[in-house]
Amino acid sequence: MSWYSTPLQFAYFFSLILCGVFTYRGWLREQLNLKFLGFLMLIFALELQDYTFGFSGINILWEDLKGFPRGVALLFGPALLFYLRSQVNRNLKLRARDLWHLLPWAVFFFAQLIVFLQGPEVVERVSQREYYAWLLDINTLIRWLSIGYYFYQAWILLGAYQKWMTNQFSSLETVSLAWFRNFLALMSLWVLFRELMGFIDGYYDLPFYQDWWWNLALAFAAVYVGISGLSQAQPADMVYNQEPEIKEKGESQSIEQGLMEVVDVRMQSDRYYLQPDLSIRELAAQLKISVSDLSQAINQEKQANFNDYINAWRVEEFIREYPKEENRQYTILSIALDSGFNSKATFHRAFKKVTGQSPREYFAA
Repeated sequence: MSWYSTPLQFAYFFSLILCGVFTYRGWLREQLNLKFLGFLMLIFALELQDYTFGFSGINILWEDLKGFPRGVALLFGPALLFYLRSQVNRNLKLRARDLWHLLPWAVFFFAQLIVFLQGPEVVERVSQREYYAWLLDINTLIRWLSIGYYFYQAWILLGAYQKWMTNQFSSLETVSLAWFRNFLALMSLWVLFRELMGFIDGYYDLPFYQDWWWNLALAFAAVYVGISGLSQAQPADMVYNQEPEIKEKGESQSIEQGLMEVVDVRMQSDRYYLQPDLSIRELAAQLKISVSDLSQAINQEKQANFNDYINAWRVEEFIREYPKEENRQYTILSIALDSGFNSKATFHRAFKKVTGQSPREYFAA
């Protein structure tokens, strides 16, 4: 154990353990997203493996297993994107054509494996050839392209999903995937840092111990993803539709107006908004209408998304309940929670959006 090896060892074994935990949970609950999260943790472990062993004085990877294909960087992008896809759409099914995402990794893996299986002498001889350096450069270029492509796709998907979710859920804390956005930002910075260190290393021929810094950054990223993944809520009704049904305006406008009048009456009488985790699917089922009809009626007639529409009802509920004499013994937060909000931050944000004031300012006026 040393200053160099300890944090890497912790992150390495932490990643392996959580790989098993997430994979088992995914199998038990039949959730593809957890399986992909377990795969991501395995990739973290394999990325940390070489330097974890190296700083620990274990040289088997460079002696007995020299030349064995251990690189998994080309798997990271696909695993990250498919985790996000399966997280926002629980109905996602893998198809045979999805296997092409593994092709770049498979080409390099089997090419290296063929050389490795021919023995240490062949491995050493190939590594001395001029074309081997060119192959390493090609691998680096493809790695850059892969990470750039998949990170870009993940950012696009995450942005579209976060716009979509405001029209699907009345409480966003458990479905916002804020931790994944932070993870994407963290990994983007880490990739830039690693490539910068690689460039500096190639130019100045830095000693082995200087590689510890970008491995330490990766260790922190692995721990963050593992802890965040463990604490992340897993709503079962998450079905993100990238191409929602859009109806034509005109003849449907009067239908939407009539539908919205019915919805408002039912909201007032049945007070569905008091359910903290109410989703548009649950409300549509209660009202016995389609999700697309309800969504379009709210968008067109209220000029609001589902989240704002429900929170406006909750704010009205709070404004009615807070001044009552029997509620004087309760705190603002307690009454807010009874009004359907599930957190202090959401309540204050919604109240300010509806009234333009904080609760204290509103009632002091």
